[in-house]
Amino acid sequence: MEIIFLGTAHAVPTPTKSHTAILFSHEDENILIDCGEGTQRQIKKAGINPCKITKILISHWHGDHILGIPGLLQTMALNHYSKTLKVYGPKGTKRYMDLLLNMFIFVGSIKIEIFELTNGKFFESRAIEISSQEVKHGKHALAYIIKEKDRININIDKLKKIGIKPGPHLKDLKEGKNIKVGNKLIKAKDYTTFRKGKKISIILDTEYFDFLAKAAKDSDVLIAESTYASDKLDKAKEYEHLTAGQAATIAKKAKVKQLYLTHISQRYDHNENLILKEAKKVFKDTKLAQDFMKIKL
Repeated sequence: MEIIFLGTAHAVPTPTKSHTAILFSHEDENILIDCGEGTQRQIKKAGINPCKITKILISHWHGDHILGIPGLLQTMALNHYSKTLKVYGPKGTKRYMDLLLNMFIFVGSIKIEIFELTNGKFFESRAIEISSQEVKHGKHALAYIIKEKDRININIDKLKKIGIKPGPHLKDLKEGKNIKVGNKLIKAKDYTTFRKGKKISIILDTEYFDFLAKAAKDSDVLIAESTYASDKLDKAKEYEHLTAGQAATIAKKAKVKQLYLTHISQRYDHNENLILKEAKKVFKDTKLAQDFMKIKL
């Protein structure tokens, strides 16, 4: 699994930070979480083929999170995007997508399916499942939780040493069952290893409330907005955002392994360490996300 931060700014971009966009990749899935203005250029700069994007998850419909959608879709159409793009978001997403795509002359065509979400699992594949959680930011906003499924890996090299070749006859072994090949009993415990799936929680614009820690519980990675330092707590509450200390408190209560702070206000552009230091006082395993930073799991 890989995560690339394409944009880490708040409502106003800076010379070093573009508007919010995060790309999650796993096997055949390339999922874009939010698509702020300039995202398609960030995608190009990162060396990513936009036609490999399979889904767009929208946290909410404020401009700094969605104004890159028209340009990205136009580029995908001009590059002969052949998939059906699936767009997910909170209540109102169908209406807003229709308005967005009808405000200019779209050249070419692209197949799009749109889904409006509340709480719960909305996607499942062989390898991952994704769920949404309503948060408190305006009328409708969502956090997203991506879980990799647990898996059993077969030690093929070890099997080869006893003359067993890979193939469909190992299917039951993959499920943790003992099998018999010829006159040999192959015990799953001797030739397989259990691998627990990873969990990634992405909490973007929201005010603080206790359930956020429950949603992010035991995450390997928590990506959380951190718009303000704690001296702006009143402003954070007024505009329904998190402070660095609140993001770190969520991480601590949820017992996550690593916290990444994003969506940083431009007021900290020359003093980002203020945000990082504040969070680290509460949760030491904290990093400040930067545009084009990569996480590999």
